Amino acid sequence: MNNSFYVVIFLAAFLTACSSSPRVEVIPGTQSDLGEGAVWNHRTSQLYWVDITGKTLNIYTPRLGMNRELYTGQLTGTVVPAESGLAVVALQHGFYFIDPETGTKNLIVDTEADRENNRFNDGKCDPSGRFWAGTMNMEGKPGQGSLYRLNPDSSVAQMVQQVSISNGIVWSNDHTRMYYIDTPTQKVMVYDFNNFTGEITNGRTAIEIPEEMGNPDGMTIDSGGNLWICLWQGAAVGCWDPETGKLVRKIAVPARNVTSCAFGDTDLRTLYITTARINTSEEDLKKYPDSGSLFKVRPGVTGVEAFFFRDNEKPQNNLQ
Repeated sequence: MNNSFYVVIFLAAFLTACSSSPRVEVIPGTQSDLGEGAVWNHRTSQLYWVDITGKTLNIYTPRLGMNRELYTGQLTGTVVPAESGLAVVALQHGFYFIDPETGTKNLIVDTEADRENNRFNDGKCDPSGRFWAGTMNMEGKPGQGSLYRLNPDSSVAQMVQQVSISNGIVWSNDHTRMYYIDTPTQKVMVYDFNNFTGEITNGRTAIEIPEEMGNPDGMTIDSGGNLWICLWQGAAVGCWDPETGKLVRKIAVPARNVTSCAFGDTDLRTLYITTARINTSEEDLKKYPDSGSLFKVRPGVTGVEAFFFRDNEKPQNNLQ
């Protein structure tokens, strides 16, 4: 055989390897209008996530293949597990403790009682157990929201002002940096983070996402320090290196609006992905009939354990 034959074989193998992608699977019975807030509870082996407009906290148990809904009664922005076994939800009217078994809840603090047209959106806990979550205006007015930090003693600090759509937030694996997305900016900002005090300084751009790829939404981090960013209107999750700002890889998702993601399962190697059905055209719904569902994929990397809200030193009473 001549050399051209081997060249053809090599090119075919190369193109096949480049085009291969891990299979994204839909999880039946999880369709929602506006899924968000995915976080893996490694102590109970369950995925917590929310349907914002459906006003529900969802708890998915992979070993049972079962998704359970708890009605919150308010637009539900995000959720984090707490050390006590409760969870904390960021609802339209403030932070609440919620019992994941019964759905009973108790107000912690309403940070924006004077802003009726705002609601909470995404958020997560930092390495010291403080809950960071941000707000946005429901009429789409820019600069009306803020990023807040709920401390374990139930006090609240306003950390970033004039936010338009507060979204993904994670911390570097050495706990020295915080990454944060305000969606319309098309940027991931990085701040120097003091884990002892919870203060952030020196904000600058880590990643800029081209508009043709979609709008940056929810975000998680893997054990190698890369950021996995959901792309609203982009039908994908992208993986970026925050040190270089370069795109490492992209995984297509069969839903136009991809909203949040979290690594889960016992090995933290399954990426769970929430999506939205709202703001999806009829044409796209025909193309992506499972829009709004929870999806999963095994991308070949390992995530890190989520941080819990540190409420274990205080009794939690008067759940309603």
